Formats: sequence, C-alpha cells, structure tokens
Amino acid sequence: MILIKNARLWTMATLNDVLGSILIDGKKIIAVEARDLAPEFPLAQVIDAKGQFAMPGIVDPHCHIGMMEQVYGWAGQDTNEITNPLTPELKGIESIKPHDASFKDALLNGVTTVCTGPGSANIIGGTFCILKTKGKTVCDMVVKNESAMKMALGENPKRCYKDKGPSTRMANAAILRGALTEAKLYKELWDQYDKDIAAGKSINKPAYNQKWDSLKRVFEGLPVKIHAHQADDIVTAVRIAKEFNLNYSIEHCTEGYLIPEFLKEHKVKCILGPTLGEKSKYELKAKSFTAAKVLYDNQVEFAFMTDHPVITLDTTLAQTGLFVKAGLPYIEALRANTIYAAKLIGIDNQVGSLEVGKDADIVIYSKDPLSYDSHVLMVMLNGQIELNNL
Repeated sequence: MILIKNARLWTMATLNDVLGSILIDGKKIIAVEARDLAPEFPLAQVIDAKGQFAMPGIVDPHCHIGMMEQVYGWAGQDTNEITNPLTPELKGIESIKPHDASFKDALLNGVTTVCTGPGSANIIGGTFCILKTKGKTVCDMVVKNESAMKMALGENPKRCYKDKGPSTRMANAAILRGALTEAKLYKELWDQYDKDIAAGKSINKPAYNQKWDSLKRVFEGLPVKIHAHQADDIVTAVRIAKEFNLNYSIEHCTEGYLIPEFLKEHKVKCILGPTLGEKSKYELKAKSFTAAKVLYDNQVEFAFMTDHPVITLDTTLAQTGLFVKAGLPYIEALRANTIYAAKLIGIDNQVGSLEVGKDADIVIYSKDPLSYDSHVLMVMLNGQIELNNL
C-alpha cells in the first residue's frame, strides 16, 4: 500500500486545488481525501508530495506512437499501408514497437495512456488500440486491442491516391459510403444465417470477407475516428456518420471552430489538434489556438491530441498552455488532456481522474504543469513508481 500525502490535488473530478492524500493498493486508487490519511494507515509506504501539484496521468486520444517511430526511419515506419484505400482489416496493435524510445519519453513527461493506430492515408485504415506507456511487450501495455476504426477524408487520401485511385472529395465520400453499405449488408447476411442456424435450418454458410467482417463491427458498437480538418470535410463526415448511425468522433477538427453551431446541433465529439507547430498543408490554413475556447463556449465535447510524432507526446502540455493563453479556462484545458480524453475513447471508468477504483496513474509536478519551468517529479503507472525525484 502506498500513501501520497501533502499533495495539491487536481483530481479532474470534485477535488481540485486542495491539499490532500491519495491511497493506492496494488494497481488501484482506494482513497482520495482532502486531508492527511497518514495517521490512519501507519504501515503504508508514505510519499510526501510537499505541497506539489498532483494530477492523473495524461491521456492522448489520438497519436501514432509505436507505429511511426522517431528513431528508426523507414525501418520503423508502419503507420500507413498505402496500397488500397480500404483496409479495415488492419490492426494497429500489430505494428506497435514497445521499445520505441518515444514511450519512455512520454512516460517520464507524464503521459501514461495513449490511443494509437494507423494514419490517414486510407479512407478506411484499420483499428486503433489503447496502451499504457510502458511494457516489455505490447501484451503488457494493452488496455484495448481494438478501440476504434480509423477513417479519413480530405487532403491525405486525395494526395496518397491521386495517381492510382480516388482523387476527389466526391470519390472519397462515395467509396466510404459504399464500403459501409457493403459491410452493413454483410452483417445482415451473417445475422440472418445465425438466426436460421439457431432455428435448426440447414443452410450454406455465407462467404467470408475479411474486410467486411472487420468493418461490420462499426454497426455493433465499435467507435469510429474520422480524420477531417476542413469544415466541408467535417460536415461530410458527420453526414455519413449520421446516415449509418455510427458512434464517431471527428479527429483534428481544425476548422470545427468555424462551424460551432453545427457541431453543437449534431452533438459532435471532437478530438482537437495538433495545433502547435507549422501549417504544413493547405487544410491547416485556419489552424488557431482559439478553437478550444470556441468549442467550450458552444458546449461541444472535445479533448486534445498530439498526433505524435507530428508534435511529440513529451510536449503535450506546451500545446495545452497555448490553448489557455487563447482563452480556454485552466481546469478545462487540463481535463481535455485527462478525463475528457479518456471519455472520448471510452475508458473514463479506468483512467483520466484521481478517483476511487481507477488505475493509479499519477503524476506530480514541481509547480503548475503548464508553466514553462515546471518539472515532473514523480510518475506512477498502474501503482508502480516509475520516477521519483521528490
């Protein structure tokens, strides 16, 4: 049992900016109180936070860590299978390299959970997975093997297939709609087969199709992450998602702040970013740090992403600070990196806040984590101390 006392708690739940204690047993938090719990647990290993800032580990809801390696160049580049615009059968977890140096960099900078997967070259690229940021094998790290199906609209599929396939937004939308229709029909065929078998009928099994067998899961509850930067692509993504009744989020959502009323009306979930860095292509021309404040003011659900390695995970809070500078309330900015991110990828029951029953993923900073001179003093992952400079 481990007790962290004298911590300035920022739980992202009910206790924020108060001194208190966190009690950990095994991998889980078993108590969070705005008081000193040390006298009640004399046998616990005590860590004195000395009044420093304690918050849940950062959750990145969209990145490519472990797939788009920073060190190994071409040999470690497994993010996009640019051979077919439709590859729903691919699983991002099968390209993860646990010993990529980025995982250690992320962990030591307070990033404890990541949602990582295929890039946006393909209209349908395969599935994302959710991982903790340390493990000898991917099996040690996995939270969800397949957490969402990746889809993409806009410049990336246009560019990647301009000489060998669909090259307009019309074609991208038509291909996406056609694939979803095929997968839906495939599901209906197999559902009917299962019913007939259950009823004792003797019928032939339908032909197996790997692509549609994977994609049909979006009609069974598998979330969809749709890459879209420009406002027109965002609207197309929402229209198709509504047509097929998908559980979806818009990834990047760069120009979403230009159409906040539309996002609010359709209850769109937005994973915003990366906003730090250059405007490297045309569809980023309107990129702005004011976006988060506009989404917040319009009551649109959002979280922040790095798209690592577009901006690296160890610079997550540098980006966050600039959203605050542009007007986003401080606590909302921290929540967009923690509990809101966890909620938008479906694991807020496990991580994202310091609450009883959740994973003991805890980070202690030397001062306000959005300050340029703040340092990570302690990192705990699944109840294990990975760094302690207190």
